[in-house]
Amino acid sequence: MMNQIILDLPSETLLALKVQPETAGDAVRMAAAVKFFELGRLSSGAAAQLAGVPRTVFLSRLADYGVDTFRLTEEELTTETRLA
Repeated sequence: MMNQIILDLPSETLLALKVQPETAGDAVRMAAAVKFFELGRLSSGAAAQLAGVPRTVFLSRLADYGVDTFRLTEEELTTETRLA
């Protein structure tokens, strides 16, 4: 099940972010996903789903936001290794 959230963004914000109105939703979703991942609130898979991109794309985009891709705990690394 998907939930929809409607967000009003000032034109000045779009100008400052250098995003077009048509792509603003994707930009906000990606930024939210990255931040929730960085805070440890979402796994990389869940964050990728929120961002609407494959997990590999999400992980590759983390550097664009200054987030370390390889900040996994030993337990997470073990789990990720088993899934690979």
